[in-house]
Amino acid sequence: MRRHYATIKDIALALKISVSTVSRALRDTYDVSAATRQLVLDKAAELNYKPNFNATGLVQSSTHNLGVILPGITNYYFSTVYTGIQEVAYSHGYNIILYVTNDAAEREINIVKNLTLSSLDGLLVAVSSQADSCQHFQEVIDDGVPVVFFDRVAEHITTSKVMQDDYNGAFEATEHLIANGYTKIAHIAGPQGLTFTEKRLKGYLDALRKHKLPVKEEWIIHSGFSQDCGTQDMQQLWQLPKKPDAVFAVNDRKAVGAMLALKQMNVQIGKEVGVVGFTNDPVAAIITPSLSTIAEPAFEIGKVSCQLLLNHIKKKRFIPEEVILPGKLIIRESSKRD
Repeated sequence: MRRHYATIKDIALALKISVSTVSRALRDTYDVSAATRQLVLDKAAELNYKPNFNATGLVQSSTHNLGVILPGITNYYFSTVYTGIQEVAYSHGYNIILYVTNDAAEREINIVKNLTLSSLDGLLVAVSSQADSCQHFQEVIDDGVPVVFFDRVAEHITTSKVMQDDYNGAFEATEHLIANGYTKIAHIAGPQGLTFTEKRLKGYLDALRKHKLPVKEEWIIHSGFSQDCGTQDMQQLWQLPKKPDAVFAVNDRKAVGAMLALKQMNVQIGKEVGVVGFTNDPVAAIITPSLSTIAEPAFEIGKVSCQLLLNHIKKKRFIPEEVILPGKLIIRESSKRD
C-alpha cells in the first residue's frame, strides 16, 4: 500500500494561509518572511509533505528542473528552439520537463493549472495560438516561479521575452516581392491576437504603403499555422474576382500549402504568382520550386531564452529583458518571375 503524502493545499489549510504563500515559502522567495517560511517547513514535515527533493532542497529552493511549454514539437522551428534550450540547460546542470499543448488553449491552461510548481525552478513558454488570456501564467509568476516567453509571447505580462524581428522580416519579405515586380500582394496570416501575427501583418502593410500599393482586406486571411490552412487560404484567394499576383505567408508551412494549391490550379509559381514564407524550414530548400523565406534564428532563440530564465532564477529581482533577434532573407525560386 502506497504511503499518503500531504499536498501544499493541506499545509495551507492547516496554517490558515493561502496556497500561494505556502508555495512561495517552500521556494524561499524574497516576499515571504523567515518566520512564515519556518512555520511552513515545520508543518510540511509534520504532515509528511514530500516533494521531489529533500528538506535541504526545500530551504535552498533548487530542483534543477525547468519546465518548457510548446505548442508542438514535430515541426522544425520548435524542435530547433528546444535543442537550443537543451544546450544551455544541460550545460548548467538543469533537467527539462517538456509539456506540449498541441496549440490548444484549454490544454495549455490545464497544464499550467496542474503544474507542481515546487518541482520547477522556472518555466519557458511559447503560448498557444488559441489562448485569449494568459492570466494563468501571471498566477505562476505571482507564486514565485520565474517565467520567460519566447516566439509566441504574452504581451501584457511583465517578464523577459525573446522574439525574432517579426516586423522587419515581414517588411523585407514584402518589399522583396515588390522589387521583383509583384504589385498585388496578399498575406495569409496567423491567428489574430498573437503578438508576432500582428507584427508580421504590420510589416507587410507598411511595405505596401511605402510603395503606394493597394491594401485590400480580402487579400488578408487569418487562420491557423498548418500546411492545410495555407492550402485553404490560397483556394479562398483564388475564388476572388481580383486575384493577387503574390503571397507573403506567416510561416513556411502555410507557404508550402499555398504552393500546393497553386500547383493544383495549374498556376505557375514565380512566373505568375510569387510566394515568400517565414522560418526557413528545411522543406523550403527541397520543394519545387524552392521557397524564398525569412530565416528565423530558432536555435539562438532557444539558447537566449534559457539563459534569461537562469538569470531570473539566480536573481529574484532580475529586471525583465526583451530580446529581438534579426532574421535573414533567403531568396529562392518561388519569388522570381524569370
